[in-house]
Amino acid sequence: MSLLQLNSKSFEEKVYDSGEACLVVFSRKSCHVCKEVVPIVEELHSKYEGKFGFYYVDVEENKSLYQSLSLKGVPQILFFKEGIYQGKLSGQVEEEEIEEKIAENLEDNL
Repeated sequence: MSLLQLNSKSFEEKVYDSGEACLVVFSRKSCHVCKEVVPIVEELHSKYEGKFGFYYVDVEENKSLYQSLSLKGVPQILFFKEGIYQGKLSGQVEEEEIEEKIAENLEDNL
């Protein structure tokens, strides 16, 4: 996996403290839909490297982080900018939907 995996502590540092525009994929290894969505996100990662942050949280290993964000189901892709939640995409999503959300979050940074 090419995405940096976060835990509760690194999530705080990378998402809230750094203020970088980013997305965080909440996924589970045994999830069939996740196995389709995560590779799409990984592919986009190389396209936006240096401009937009891409992170991964395994919900089985970081259950408390997942629960603290009141998330239900996987996959969930959460978007942040300047440490502020900007919205999410859930379930089976297309590459275009993810790119639209990335573009929205990059607009002010261009």
